Amino acid sequence: MVLLVQAVQHVLAHLALRQVHVVVLTLTVVAANQAIPVSADALSHTQRVSAFLHLQIQQAGGWLPFSTWMHHVLYAPGLGYYAAGNTKLAETPNTSTTALSGDFVTAPQLTPLFGQTLARQVSEILRQTDTLDVLEFGAGSGALAHDLLSALHAEGLNVRYNILEVSGDLRQRQQQRLAAWGDRVSWLETLPTHFAGCVVGNELLDAMPVELFAWSDQGEVLERGVVSSDSGFAFLDKPASPKLADAVRSRMPALPGYTSEVNLQAEAWIRDLGRWLTRGAALLIDYGFPRHEYYHPQRQRGTLMCHIQHRTHDDVFLAPGLQDITAHVDFTAIADAAQQSGLDVLGYTSQARFLLNTGLPQLLETYAQQQLEHPDPKDRAQTYAAVQKLISEAEMGELFKVIVLGRGIQVPLSGFSQSDRTGQLDAQRAPPV
Repeated sequence: MVLLVQAVQHVLAHLALRQVHVVVLTLTVVAANQAIPVSADALSHTQRVSAFLHLQIQQAGGWLPFSTWMHHVLYAPGLGYYAAGNTKLAETPNTSTTALSGDFVTAPQLTPLFGQTLARQVSEILRQTDTLDVLEFGAGSGALAHDLLSALHAEGLNVRYNILEVSGDLRQRQQQRLAAWGDRVSWLETLPTHFAGCVVGNELLDAMPVELFAWSDQGEVLERGVVSSDSGFAFLDKPASPKLADAVRSRMPALPGYTSEVNLQAEAWIRDLGRWLTRGAALLIDYGFPRHEYYHPQRQRGTLMCHIQHRTHDDVFLAPGLQDITAHVDFTAIADAAQQSGLDVLGYTSQARFLLNTGLPQLLETYAQQQLEHPDPKDRAQTYAAVQKLISEAEMGELFKVIVLGRGIQVPLSGFSQSDRTGQLDAQRAPPV
């Protein structure tokens, strides 16, 4: 891994780009009591969201499971973070936080090289399945769709690109960005009943509502819920249901005072994927860990994170409706759910290794040659800063993982030709077909 990262860095040095100042996206921790500047309209919106949440708590008898509360905060029609019209994703791939709108930046927005590299793996899956169908869940700004369509078209694959998007404003942005592709891009309203081809999900699983749990001093599993309080909202623990308690006990030993999450909704989504994916593979990219790292004793406060105005913090009750709330992914649970539904685990590795395996260094060389012919210092600086962010172990390279699940696909896929980590999941790797 280190050698390949150094190889990419050597490309930069070889092209005499050492003088380029690399600017990386920095995130500032936000305490719950720190004022976040928002507009009058945004303030009014979060007040409406809060009133709605208090009503939901009241109607539920004074206590809501955190997963239900998180669902309302993110997806309540017209109010939730992903269902209202606030800008979520940055408008440009600029790596300076001072110039960014929205709340966060995803990998496809950093550089087209990300999508171009993924396209090589998508192409391999499509050729194996003899299909031209791609289905992306949660397509964000449409940047990844555009880059995949462009790269696949250059390979002679005129794919049919389908998108399932729950956010109305993001869907509108996607339609504007992808208008030039005409009827080759379609938006779905519901899950397909059957699908053959390649499924793509970038930062999909982390946005699904999670169950919060805590271990009591007596070694009992408690479910963490939300109640109304004088200051707004507060946590309150209750004895966990048998289903949640069994799920927690099967994943970790009792650790009094330990709190974390279980993403039962993501696991259900994977099992459903096994029902409608008849042939092909799902390529899922997200931040997370295998189970033994996810529930490490030192990770005693869990992984919940909030994103607002390019700052991250862990106060889920701050500005409801104005901030994203996410949790890291337990990739062992995802692999287990896949196998329970009859899907094969085709590979699992870090984002850095996956990108390097699928040809990022070669694409970077091609880009460098183009820069020699048509220099653009600003784009060059942004591109190399983005590549460094994508593959650096201190940035996205190690925290983000890639897992591919499917059926009827020969292994190894190119993205896992070296340093496949499926064994870390305690999941059985798919046998060669």
